[in-house]
Parts: sequence; C-alpha cells; structure tokens
Amino acid sequence: MPKAKPKAKPKAKPKSRPKGRTVIRCKDVYKTYEDADVKVEVLKGIDFEVRTGEMVAIVGASGSGKTTLINLLACLDQPTSGEIQIDDKTLGGLSDDELSLIRRHKIGIVFQGFYLLDILDGRENVEVPMIFDEKPKAERIKRALELLDIVGMRDSAEQYPNEMSGGQMQRVAVARALANEPVILLADEPTGNLDTATGIEIIQLFVDLAHNYNMALVVATHDPDAASAADRVLLLRYGKLHTETSKYTEQV
Repeated sequence: MPKAKPKAKPKAKPKSRPKGRTVIRCKDVYKTYEDADVKVEVLKGIDFEVRTGEMVAIVGASGSGKTTLINLLACLDQPTSGEIQIDDKTLGGLSDDELSLIRRHKIGIVFQGFYLLDILDGRENVEVPMIFDEKPKAERIKRALELLDIVGMRDSAEQYPNEMSGGQMQRVAVARALANEPVILLADEPTGNLDTATGIEIIQLFVDLAHNYNMALVVATHDPDAASAADRVLLLRYGKLHTETSKYTEQV
C-alpha cells in the first residue's frame, strides 16, 4: 500500500489577534423586504455577539433567515432597523464604498457554490481579492501559496477548478476568503455541495481557523456535523433567535 503524502505545513498564519475580542455585534436587527404591497419580515429583533477564537453555527429551517443574516454581516445588505457593528465599526449610514472596504479588509466569505473562476488556476483564484486590493504581484503569489499550504492545497496550486473535487474547490475558496487577512470568516452552507466525509474535513478546517488563528467564524448550516463542531449554536425560527446553546442536538 502506498504511503500517504504528509500534509503540507503552513508557512504563514493570519494576523495574531487577542482571543475573545468581540468583533460582531447585532442589536435589535430587523430586516423587511417589500414586494408591491406585500411586506415580509425576515429578521425580527436579532441580538447576538461573536468573539475572535470561536465558531458560531446558525441553524434553522429553510426560510428562517439564516442567509439574510449572513448577507447583513457580510455588508452585502443593510438592516431595515437595528444596529450591526463589525470590529467596533457601526455599519449604519456608511456609503457603499465604505462598506466595500470593510468587506474587503475585515470579512472573508465562503459560499456553498465555491464560485471559483474557471479560467484561473488555484493560486490565481486565491490572488483575486489581493488584486482588488492592489497588492504587488510578487506579494500576491507568495501569500496565495502560503494560504494554499494552510488549507492543504499547495500541491494543487496549478490545477484548474475543473480538475478539482468539490472538497478541493471549497478549500481553495477558503484560502481565497483569507487572502486579505480578515478578522471574521462567514460561511453560508459551506458543506451543502459536499459528501459527508469531505464536509467533515472542511468543518475541521473551519474549527482550526477559528481556534488556532483567533478568527470569528459564523456558519449558517443545515449540517448537523457543522453545528456539532461549533462552540455555540444559534437557532433561528421565523426570523427570531429562539435558542442559544453550547451544544447542538437534533431538538435544537
């Protein structure tokens, strides 16, 4: 039987940060969508905080408001009322350019669908956020390779997405989310397109990033394995936080 290849050792880590610093605050957050004469309240008075060094899972049925909440935290949308703070910066009243800067420098986002660019290889995909941040090419290449090391994908730096498995693509997507050294990592159903075994590997990667690199990680998920790995579990039901627990159970 051939010997398994040793895992690549990370050559770099995200910025060193104090553990336990609150970097996400939601205070009485509401989100209402209007379509013609119909108003739909998706979030109804959400209050919670997330600290560096912890993984928080948001669970709930489809339509409960999980993705809406992730989009608000990612500065992709704004609440109808209430207050959201990202790393002590209140989002209300900021311009689109100011929100874009927060998203670029404070937040990494991982989606269910990977969203890698087919015309770029693994390393080039990781470089994309740094290109928008106008980092020099040599710096981009060095950091991209270091991040691929961290997620166990250094050997796939020159592979294109159509040459990768779902798990490999998601690891590259995680590396890309870390490109500009965010303090917050948000993930929306990150294991939804993966088989169980691969999903567990991705979850463990998230746990390592939160605990070892002192990031604040928020995962919206239907996956019991992802919820079970979290430090805290928040249950959304009909737009409200009904339960907060340190352990996931099927009843949550």
